[in-house]
Formats: sequence, C-alpha cells, structure tokens
Amino acid sequence: MKVIFLQDVPDIARAGEVKEVADGYGRNFLLPQKLAAVATPKEMKRAKAHLEVAVQRETRAKTEAKRIAQALEGKIIVLRARSGEQDRLHGAVTTADIAEAIQQLIGQPVDRRHIELKEPIHHLGSYEAIFRLSRETKVTIKVEVAPETA
Repeated sequence: MKVIFLQDVPDIARAGEVKEVADGYGRNFLLPQKLAAVATPKEMKRAKAHLEVAVQRETRAKTEAKRIAQALEGKIIVLRARSGEQDRLHGAVTTADIAEAIQQLIGQPVDRRHIELKEPIHHLGSYEAIFRLSRETKVTIKVEVAPETA
C-alpha cells in the first residue's frame, strides 16, 4: 500500500514523505490514527501544499531564533538573590528565574525547559546557562548572581 505521511512517525517517515508500507500496517494503524493517507493524486497535491507551508513556517522560526541568539550573544544576566554566610543563597536560582530575566530582555515568552544549567545555582558568582532556541540554534548566556541590596 502506498501512503503519504501526514505526521512524523519515528523510525518510519517524516510528514510529507510517500512510502510503500504493508497493507495491514497502513489499514490497521496508520490510516485510523490519521498518521498517513492513501497516496492518491488529490492527497499528494494537498500534502505538497501542506509541506510548503510547513517549510515556510520552519524557515521563519529559524530566522527568528537566529535573531534572538544574536541579540543575546555576549549579554550578561544579573540576578539578585538573598545570601547568607559564605555567599550561599537562601534557596536557589532556577531555570525559571533565568527564563524570566531573558523574557524581560527580549520581550518574548521563554520556556524554562529550554534553559540548561550544568549544576544548580546555590552560591553567588558567575555561571553559564545554555538557551536552546531550536534544534540547531543555541546560545550560551552568562548569569551573574549578585547579593540582594536592601
């Protein structure tokens, strides 16, 4: 059975690909789950148009990610936190705190799950965080944790 994939199926095909699959697999799994459609000329034309729109959307997203990465490159984010003896923080600086600071800097919402820390921040000092904007685009951000002023 020849099908056109409507969604990505891990280890099988990406959306928009046309493949020959076993009749039972196509009829019993791919078609009912709406992961693929029978490859008729009408479906092929519709999928091609859908794929073009997806490519344009992905291109815009990559361009936006690169623009944000350039804006953040070399920036230092200063976070104020309460600290006690030996510069130990009362609590910790989390990825949510860093995401909020980046959000204020670029003016767009930032998901904390896109920020990676090598280790939790429990002391004052300088740290590095990786901000993943897309699969291909990431930027290293310097985070400076300073004592809170009264």
